[in-house]
Amino acid sequence: MKAKIRERSEFARWSFKHACLSAAIAALAVMGYRFGLMNYQVALIIILGGAALGMMAILSAIVSILAIITAVDTKVTGTLSALAGLALGLAVVVPVFLTIQAGYKVPRIHDITTDLQNPPSFGTVLTLRTTEHNSVDRKTPANLTELQQAGYPDLGPLLIDKDPSLVFAEAVALVKARGWDIITDSAENGIIEATDTTRIMGFKDDVVIRVSAKDDKTIVDMRSASRIGISDMGTNAARIKAFLADLNSKVAT
Repeated sequence: MKAKIRERSEFARWSFKHACLSAAIAALAVMGYRFGLMNYQVALIIILGGAALGMMAILSAIVSILAIITAVDTKVTGTLSALAGLALGLAVVVPVFLTIQAGYKVPRIHDITTDLQNPPSFGTVLTLRTTEHNSVDRKTPANLTELQQAGYPDLGPLLIDKDPSLVFAEAVALVKARGWDIITDSAENGIIEATDTTRIMGFKDDVVIRVSAKDDKTIVDMRSASRIGISDMGTNAARIKAFLADLNSKVAT
């Protein structure tokens, strides 16, 4: 029986190389932004470049795997390299793809509140924001209110049949449990200001929670605003919904 000729797949080799380069570029962008070596626009462009290389790695891996499976007279090797390139490429591409996909589904805004008529105001946290950060005057874009109503029609305040002091204490505890940095909390004024930092990129979003009495009940309003970026990809609304849902569950028990 004639022995098959062994041949290493070039596609597998290039898949692994492209995947490693893709991961290195993405990591460079993340670390560069977190350490203040580049602004977020540059970091995002670099990440997109890394994702493009990751896509090349995925395609090369698929071609390589198909060649290995369908080879007849030649024994094509490189399965491990192809699989490694595929896995690493997906690890870079999938998060970027999901983020872009999420951005298309939500309005391009970055300041979300449960009270569109009288949004909770930021106070002490403003000392942490610079002129390079997004404004919190809610004037940009001009149709911000309409965009939020269209994108998040179900977003509103939380009404709880409990004493405001109890709700405020539970809200502070929940903020701490989430690992947000509390900037100020005033039980007298019913105001909590905090900053949430994203795990990977280290983006900072500022939050203000207002707890007040209303008709023998307690109403909780919340506002979450990104410091940078035109669109928050739905992050602020999701943060508000999750927090109020958890707060309601905690107070109800």
